[in-house]
Amino acid sequence: MSNQHAVILGVLLCLMLAAPLRAGETWHYKREMLPELVKAVPGILKTQDTQTGRFGKGIWIVTDQNVMFPLAAAWAIEHPDNPYHHNDDVLLAIMRAGDALIDDMDANGQWEFRKKDGSTWGKIHMPWIYSRWVRAYGLIRDAMPADRREHWEKALALGYGQIAKRDMNNPRVLNIPAHHAMGLYHAGQLFDREDWRAAAAKYMHRVVEDQNPGGFWSENHGPVVMYNHVYVDALGVYYAMSRDEKVLPALERAAAFHANFTYPDGSDVETVDERNGYNRSVNMANVGSSFTPIGRGYMKQQWDTKRSRGEGFSPDLLASQLLYGEEGELAPTPGGKSEHHFVLGDDDAVIRRSGPWFTCISAYHTPVPQNRWIQDRQNLVSLFHDKSGVILGGGNTKLQPRWSNFIVGDASLLQNRHEEKPAFAPPAGLIHVPTSARLDAQRLALDLAYGSVECNINVELEDATKARLIYSIAAGSQQPVTGHVTFLPHMGKPWRTASGREGTIDDKSFSLTAEETGGWFAHNGWRVHVPAGATLMWPALPHNPYRKDGHAEPREGRIVLILPFSADVLRHEVLVEVE
Repeated sequence: MSNQHAVILGVLLCLMLAAPLRAGETWHYKREMLPELVKAVPGILKTQDTQTGRFGKGIWIVTDQNVMFPLAAAWAIEHPDNPYHHNDDVLLAIMRAGDALIDDMDANGQWEFRKKDGSTWGKIHMPWIYSRWVRAYGLIRDAMPADRREHWEKALALGYGQIAKRDMNNPRVLNIPAHHAMGLYHAGQLFDREDWRAAAAKYMHRVVEDQNPGGFWSENHGPVVMYNHVYVDALGVYYAMSRDEKVLPALERAAAFHANFTYPDGSDVETVDERNGYNRSVNMANVGSSFTPIGRGYMKQQWDTKRSRGEGFSPDLLASQLLYGEEGELAPTPGGKSEHHFVLGDDDAVIRRSGPWFTCISAYHTPVPQNRWIQDRQNLVSLFHDKSGVILGGGNTKLQPRWSNFIVGDASLLQNRHEEKPAFAPPAGLIHVPTSARLDAQRLALDLAYGSVECNINVELEDATKARLIYSIAAGSQQPVTGHVTFLPHMGKPWRTASGREGTIDDKSFSLTAEETGGWFAHNGWRVHVPAGATLMWPALPHNPYRKDGHAEPREGRIVLILPFSADVLRHEVLVEVE
């Protein structure tokens, strides 16, 4: 993004903040969403191989067929501005898509879980495609030739029969069976299976009961922010189909949670997320947010932000909102405030909006889990500014102590060796996640213990351009202690230092002492003052759980400020300025 574009984006964001939603305002969002869906149809059709029925490019994976659902919505929605209503070419493309799924499934209704990188992860009743396939079937079934409809019905009944037996009896509430429950409920409607509907409703009631009062779901300890959207989507579509009033309070709590844990630029706050690191894109609110005023307020905030950034809209999400969403009054969101303070739970996390600054501090902590999907709770502070976006933080990972706010011991003892099934627990000689944490939400101060070593982080939002992080440890530690501040990289953008050294954030690594920087390091519109004795390094790479061997690319790394402590150095002040 050019500096000119960055300035324009900053102005747009400021205008949005200056014009918050009015309580009671109604947004007729379907008028805006239908043209976006219509616009997407030709591009989707072009990606289908008409011989095989498969969509997408490169290695084919079953979720390439997800686009059959927005096509089915475009085919089904009758509106003067929709030229694809009951269009024969669109209907044929949808039927080919389902046929391709049947051709690739096994005798149990499963597919090989393939990924675009060529890796395979075993057999699965893929939830994301099953729910879209059955919803597409419900929209077009009356227009299907009898033999093709029978072929689809047999395959869908096979898959959902297996899902009903296995996933609805899962002893835990997880995002995949929750999504399956939504699809199973609809399959029960279409196939007149009361037992399927009852099993799905029972599981959805468990999902509601399992929600934290703070509006989130957890799969280990604390929120799963990105996957929270998956639970909200599943409950939202289920509610639209069932009108089960038991789920409405959960949808309202979830909407309030997301409205608070969203940065002013529309991206999700990653600091409290136990599964995913930071992603700059705007996560458009799904259909589950459409049934309450606070949810619709959050939806409009995300829609307007996404448009201001020039980002496109998912046809899948548009289809779901158009088919199942509910228009109504809006409630104002925290995103429309220039000053905001919110505490989650019993001082579990805090967000503070102060002018152009936004910070989140988390006290969630837990021992290192062996599950590859649940990240180490190690990086507990994030800092955002309207001009630069998220400057530091970026979330959690595994096998990378340099992402930890503090470590006690030797960071080299825990490394990502690109194994498919690594041991995630740190060996003796290293503690890289806190064993206890206590948050003072008013003072923006976090007391942490790493075994017997007491540490502290304090965030001070000094003025519109300056923020200060104070890292300190208690005297008397007999073990080596190191602090880390993780800065988010912008690939291809320049960096420079007070000493005149400069370069570009790319595949080339670097390590700079405080003396070599001359006192400060600048990148993407921010400048960090490097304390004496500190070192700045790039890149500190994460473990990527979505790649089989866990390897990461440089763009996934962090620029890390390494702060050594000793008997003589018990405190470091890190001043961050926006240029």
